Amino acid sequence: MKTLLIILMLVMSTTAHSQSEVLKAYRAADSLLIIGLFSESYERFKVLETTCDKEDTLYPHILWYTVIAVSELERQLRMKEKFNESLQYGLEALALIEKGRRLFPDYYVEKEFFMHKSLVVSYYELGKLDKAQFHKDVLYKAYREKKLPKGLDRCFNFSYFTWNGNNIWGYEYYPELGDPETAGSFSKIVYYIYSTKPDGSDDEQLYRLHVLKFHKIDESIEFEYILTKYLEKATNEKSGSLYAYTYDRVIDYPKLQADIKEVLKGNYTPAKTR
Repeated sequence: MKTLLIILMLVMSTTAHSQSEVLKAYRAADSLLIIGLFSESYERFKVLETTCDKEDTLYPHILWYTVIAVSELERQLRMKEKFNESLQYGLEALALIEKGRRLFPDYYVEKEFFMHKSLVVSYYELGKLDKAQFHKDVLYKAYREKKLPKGLDRCFNFSYFTWNGNNIWGYEYYPELGDPETAGSFSKIVYYIYSTKPDGSDDEQLYRLHVLKFHKIDESIEFEYILTKYLEKATNEKSGSLYAYTYDRVIDYPKLQADIKEVLKGNYTPAKTR
């Protein structure tokens, strides 16, 4: 009995020491996260997430903050157009989110959909459209089931790049031609062109490029959408329908991306301006 008691005390002492070490490491990682040292925080949380006992009451907190840290690294790299790196962090974040969703379904659902959106951007800018489509399909399915969180429920960012010091953001809307939402004027895709502040963040919206539903007078016209430019803060620019750039019902995304860059260069013709 005495031997058994000694063994039990040793086990309890070792467990308490182990928990104390985990708590100490957790606090250190959390402190780094608070002051914005995301890379250093992520490295520490990653070790904790893989080594901590999954039954430990601290584990859900470790998992959540690991997701926060890796998601921020993914965002930072995506904004720097380092899409190979942002993709790797995004895939890791999604795997962690899915792990957390099994434990706390409601807690992770919003972050999961936003990560699918981020992966669409990275894959799209890398030209891996089939991979991007997988994550777009997740968003479209959730849209039809009315499960998307606010901020993704109407449209989603699918493209981001910089051009001559401007930020270019591409957004795609969920409705398809024939849906009630498309009965009048309808833009399937909108690119927003922003000037930038010294830190690279958006400043003023200069203009928008809409992949706009084309209202046909002549049914022999084969295309369904036309690229149309709308001015905001831009000066010495032209607005109007750009007849050089038209699209079928199923949009050719490589063509669209190439067309957008031609317009950014100032190649509008032939065009009807207004």
